[in-house]
Amino acid sequence: MSLFKKAERKQAKLRLGLVGPAGSGKTFSALQIAGGLGGKVAVIDTERGSASLYSDLLDFDVAEMEPPYTTQKYITYLQEAEKAGYDVIILDSITHAWAGEGGLLEEVDKRAGANRGNSFTAWREVTPMHNRFIDAMLNCKAHLIATMRSKTEYVLEQNSQGKQVPKKVGMAPIQRDGMDYEFTVVFDLSQDHIATASKDRTSLFDGQAFTPSAETGEKLKEWLESGEPPTDWKQKYIDTALELGFEFEELQLLAEKTGKKKFNDLQDSTFQALLDRFADGAEAVGKAKEFVKGAK
Repeated sequence: MSLFKKAERKQAKLRLGLVGPAGSGKTFSALQIAGGLGGKVAVIDTERGSASLYSDLLDFDVAEMEPPYTTQKYITYLQEAEKAGYDVIILDSITHAWAGEGGLLEEVDKRAGANRGNSFTAWREVTPMHNRFIDAMLNCKAHLIATMRSKTEYVLEQNSQGKQVPKKVGMAPIQRDGMDYEFTVVFDLSQDHIATASKDRTSLFDGQAFTPSAETGEKLKEWLESGEPPTDWKQKYIDTALELGFEFEELQLLAEKTGKKKFNDLQDSTFQALLDRFADGAEAVGKAKEFVKGAK
């Protein structure tokens, strides 16, 4: 079986990052875009109830997260939102998972202190926590919008009277370097609530400066749904295994032993790996059946 196949864009869920300094409108913009995406909206709020100030803007549910802001707590809240069937999940904000109380920087300091200041060892232990958080966001079955505070700097600009006046601008997001690579689209928000795309795999917003609105969400949704329908890997695995002579209980057990999770909690990668194993031929299928019999 060839490792290569024809490239085609699949329908997908949104992964949107909103970056800006305090007062740039990150929460407001996230809710506006969520309204355009449609469906049930949940906000995971680490900003001390700021999202609820906009309850008149959109019908949404909120879970207010209290410190410590551990990555595991973010993952738990995200999983609960998925189980509840929300169509759009807003993480407002993920900066706390990095620089907040109980965040990864604090975790590194704590572990380094326990290892005589050895930050290398501390990062080796903490990096997997960060990676699990990234995986939880990327594997989320809903549209995901994550806000990030940005480092603030002041620059001098000339006003309408020709005078130089200070203006607050946002710089890099307060998160681990490279976090912006994980998103489909990243909007940088100015103090004037104007968005520009620093990353845009959709090419919908290249070179534009605009105020995020429900129309922004509608454009994104249209693009996301314009690809080929995604493969239902779980159902494809079930159908293939049944055709190969597995009982349902056997195929379920095989998947759980392979992915080390309950059947309904398994990621698509587990089903894809098993389908690849079946594609190796009758000998591979026979070994899988023997494995299941031994595991019963």
